[in-house]
Amino acid sequence: MTMMTPPPLDQEEDEMLVPHSEFVEGPQPMEVTQTENAITAENQQVEDPPTSRFTWTIENFSRLNLKKHYSEVFFVGGYKWRVLIFPKGNNVDHLSMYLDVADSATLPYGWSRYAQFSLSVVNQMHNKYTIRKETQHQFNARESDWGFTSFMPLSELYDPTRGYLVNDTCIVEAEVAVRRVVDYWSYDSKKETGFVGLKNQGATCYMNSLLQTLYHIPYFRKAVYHMPTTENDMPSGSIPLALQSLFYKLQYSDNSVATKELTKSFGWDTYDSFMQHDVQELNRVLCEKLEDKMKGTVVEGTIQQLFEGHHMNYIECINVDYKSSRKESFYDLQLDVKGCRDVYASFDKYVEVERLEGDNKYHAEQYGLQDAKKGVLFIDFPPVLQLQLKRFEYDFMRDTMVKINDRYEFPLQLDLDRDGGKYLSPDADRSVRNLYTLHSVLVHSGGVHGGHYYAFIRPTLSDQWYKFDDERVTKEDIKRALEEQYGGEEELPPANPGFNNTPFKFTKYSNAYMLVYIRESDKEKIICDVDEKDIAEHLRIRLKKEQEEKEHKKKEKAEAHLYTIIKVARQEDLAEQIGKDIYFDLVDHDKVRSFRIQKQLPFTFFKEEVAKEFGIPVQFQRFWLWAKRQNHTYRPNRPLTAQEEAQSVGQLREVSNKAHNAELRLFLEVEFGPDLRPLPPPDKTKEDILLFFKLYDPAKEELRFVGRLFVKALGKPSEILMKMNEMAGLLISFNGQEIKFEPNVMCEHIDRKLTFRSSQLEDGDIICYQKSPLSEGGSQYRYPDVPSFLEYVHNRQVVHFRALEKPKEDDFCLELSKLFSYDDVVERVAHHLGLDDPTKIRLTSHNCYSQQPKPQPIKYRGADHLSDMLVHYNQTSDILYYEVLDIPLPELQGLKTLKVAFHHATKDEVVIHSIRLPKNSTVGDVINDLKTKVELSHPNAELRLIEVFYHKIYKIFPHHEKIENINDQYWTLRAEEIPEEEKDLGPQDRLIHVYHFMKDANQNQMQVQNFGEPFFLVIHEGETLAEVKVRIQKKLQVPDEEFSKWKFAFLSLGRPEYLQDTDIVSSRFQRRDVYGAWEQYLGLEHADTAPKRSYTANQNRHTFEKPVKIYN
Repeated sequence: MTMMTPPPLDQEEDEMLVPHSEFVEGPQPMEVTQTENAITAENQQVEDPPTSRFTWTIENFSRLNLKKHYSEVFFVGGYKWRVLIFPKGNNVDHLSMYLDVADSATLPYGWSRYAQFSLSVVNQMHNKYTIRKETQHQFNARESDWGFTSFMPLSELYDPTRGYLVNDTCIVEAEVAVRRVVDYWSYDSKKETGFVGLKNQGATCYMNSLLQTLYHIPYFRKAVYHMPTTENDMPSGSIPLALQSLFYKLQYSDNSVATKELTKSFGWDTYDSFMQHDVQELNRVLCEKLEDKMKGTVVEGTIQQLFEGHHMNYIECINVDYKSSRKESFYDLQLDVKGCRDVYASFDKYVEVERLEGDNKYHAEQYGLQDAKKGVLFIDFPPVLQLQLKRFEYDFMRDTMVKINDRYEFPLQLDLDRDGGKYLSPDADRSVRNLYTLHSVLVHSGGVHGGHYYAFIRPTLSDQWYKFDDERVTKEDIKRALEEQYGGEEELPPANPGFNNTPFKFTKYSNAYMLVYIRESDKEKIICDVDEKDIAEHLRIRLKKEQEEKEHKKKEKAEAHLYTIIKVARQEDLAEQIGKDIYFDLVDHDKVRSFRIQKQLPFTFFKEEVAKEFGIPVQFQRFWLWAKRQNHTYRPNRPLTAQEEAQSVGQLREVSNKAHNAELRLFLEVEFGPDLRPLPPPDKTKEDILLFFKLYDPAKEELRFVGRLFVKALGKPSEILMKMNEMAGLLISFNGQEIKFEPNVMCEHIDRKLTFRSSQLEDGDIICYQKSPLSEGGSQYRYPDVPSFLEYVHNRQVVHFRALEKPKEDDFCLELSKLFSYDDVVERVAHHLGLDDPTKIRLTSHNCYSQQPKPQPIKYRGADHLSDMLVHYNQTSDILYYEVLDIPLPELQGLKTLKVAFHHATKDEVVIHSIRLPKNSTVGDVINDLKTKVELSHPNAELRLIEVFYHKIYKIFPHHEKIENINDQYWTLRAEEIPEEEKDLGPQDRLIHVYHFMKDANQNQMQVQNFGEPFFLVIHEGETLAEVKVRIQKKLQVPDEEFSKWKFAFLSLGRPEYLQDTDIVSSRFQRRDVYGAWEQYLGLEHADTAPKRSYTANQNRHTFEKPVKIYN
């Protein structure tokens, strides 16, 4: 399944697998897209796949001025490949990197190739920290490159302490294994397996695999069918009916089934809904809603009977006779994957006894603090046991979600009575045999922020497994369903064993994340028969009708080549549509009566069908062909000849109009006498011209169709004034002939003294006219004549305005013209808001792909017309966002706004100030402005501005530096008072950086993680660590008990050397040849206990500290 979404910016394991896109903004697929003929690694036939490793050394990396940069071409499996990078990110603040088919432009039509590959950025200091990401993809003309838009944060790549850029050189590696591709164009799931899949509808993530699993628990399906619903219910508003409908279609349909009605029924109809929850929550939402709907019905209690088990949480004192226990129910169990080799190890961990002792003693009611044992034991297990494997975990050290791809085994048969029933509580019923057999394995392939979901299921618990992968269902063996979903690493043999002995290893990103087991003793009851008699009659009727309609449409589509669709426009259609649905031309052919006629039938048969439909006898019908003119208008061109009417429908369609030969469009001309009875059509010679007439009323601003007339080519407009008066019922004046409206409106004046031929009028032309204006009254109308009215209609645009701070809610609508200038638009908005100064309005355009405001607002007079503000690539929006500024926008654009975090010298508080100054101002000006806004410890205090990034101080800004190029979006600007001790440094005194750090427990090799607020400290010659510690403790006001646990280290290039109290601190800070003072610092190692500070005042569009949602 493919999902559309923006990537988070600050995630380390961002597996964003996408073809690179040239769009500056727009959604991108997060999952590995599988086209109809694509196939995942699970279905590949591996026959010694050719593999290769390519190394690309990129020098002068930071000076690359290209948006994208290609490597040289290398060969794998006889194919040409190259690596594509975006050194400054593909519209994200991450390095973007892809594998590209180098010769895609010259390959034959329909080419495709499949590769499993990894891309790496080498860490040149510590190879252990090389960033490597793997994926697999079927490359084709549409997706000739594939990879990671958010490969790694640019801040990490360009940070000289991280080791990815050394001497301005970056090393990229690609390892590629090419595999054979199997073609699945003509695959029929129902025919091959007896089952059908669920349609891939974009952002439904894990839902399809969960629904297939629930459907294939027949007892559950039967209960869903037996839930009471009525024929008046709508599936999109009723979960029971939507699920009944879905299950019925899965059971009886021959093709894959859609899920839109179901997602609408429980309100998860947006991508965000699925991103904000997980499969466990979806399972619970469905089951809880169904449980609630089953109350008071024949199937009440089914959910509990199937899925509910109970465990006992207990605390038992060791030295006194006291025990506390609590019974709790569960519908599924969450099992640890990390540190566990298999399901049994996870259950061992689940019931592991925790000892409460020391500082963590248990407070027993009448016994006070006691040593105790705490744990969980199971009272009973459910017939259907759902195990959620904790593949996704929050990493507190890295402040991000990570996916655990470790190897984790699960058995075909699970015995939860093992080792004397060690998982069971004393109250458990030991007569129940808790032996389970595996029913389903739900798999996730990919990384923490994207991927692909599918399921392996054996519906009848036989030896035959099936893979349910969205639309496609395939037969699979037990090895694919079990062993290949354990995770861990997969090793491929090297292509040239004699030359490259390094095994080509891939982390297996495809692994199980949910298991469903069914208890052996209950399987006869659960794997029961479900047939039509279990389904409510109204449901059967409704769904059979739906199916018949679907089959009918399918049959029509299959037989389309045997039929011609004839669309017949009548004078009644023109009267109905003109002035309501359309203003230009004559008719919308999609809204007229259609006839589906077999091609071989004579045209006379069609005329009889028209006679039946409209009550117009055949002899009174005359049909005109429509023709597209050079100016792109579409008008009745000429009547059919007698010879043409003698032909078959198919022959007539061929001669009608080659550009529209999929259907035949006709105008039916019928003449009526005074008694409104039809008459035979009048003779038509070359001298007769058929004209159509529209009447304009400037008072009502209304244009309507009033009729048609035959006129003589040599006649003059003045000669038909009487007839025109009759049609309009008033005194009229000519306005002109409507010629065309795209791309510009053309409506030319007609000279009533010239002949129709001299005015170049011909069959099908349109005459627009209006009542003669009184000489003094014309100016009272907004649009006094037809050309001005048509111009208005052509360009009018209703715009939905939304306040930028509430981007989901329409605030108000205004009818504007696409030709309005920037000033016109802001004046209308200001007027609506009651604002005197329109220049205080700032507008932002709408991103049609993300449905969000664009990141950058429209500059003052930065768009010529309203139409420019509404266009986003090839899409046009009708939404604009507005802000009311406190100063005029032109003035604001001449200013630079900086968010500065002021750290008070004596109070433990940080206040964010918005400093707004002219762009040519200096840092000194910022400090002077700040002094007027902050509370200083004394009047003569001096301030400095420093740049903080990743909890390190990178720069003290000199007072003369211009502020125009200072970036406060990703770096934190911190202002603080300069301590008195720093002003009078002695010749041997040193000003050093002091940072907080802890070691990253998730790394096999220790890595330092900085946190908290960094600061400067003066150290004196010969001063010991013990003396420095006293000053640090006083500065930070840390309690003795906590401070005693802190460790102190000298760090250079991320490596700590721990210091003793007697060590002379200044002796460590001697080196002068290290680039950047932040590479050497005094480190304070301790746990990060401080709550994360929220910079609520920092309201710039993309602040660094907040979790950021970027829509590209």
